[in-house]
Amino acid sequence: MLTLTCPYCGVAAEETELSPGGEAHLKRFGPGSSDEEFEGYMFARANPKGVHFERWRHAYGCGKWFLAARDTATLQVFGTYAAQTPGPTPEILAAIRAVRPDWNPEL
Repeated sequence: MLTLTCPYCGVAAEETELSPGGEAHLKRFGPGSSDEEFEGYMFARANPKGVHFERWRHAYGCGKWFLAARDTATLQVFGTYAAQTPGPTPEILAAIRAVRPDWNPEL
């Protein structure tokens, strides 16, 4: 079972206590954008096998949204961080590179 630690309240919560929110760090397009940009924002999502950044909500805890970096193939969690963070923290990137030295972020 997937277990993520909420960066706000510090509780290690199993996935049954969390609500998934999809891919993290998306560039949002709204009014004034082209149809293609808006369509891509609404419907196009990466579905990688390997390192992935996701949004999660601690639904049965503090209720706050946070971000997680994990491997979709092995469920290895590299870390969690605050939802307001514009990109993965240096600690998260170091944890990923420690396991996957050849990994190249596509953010």
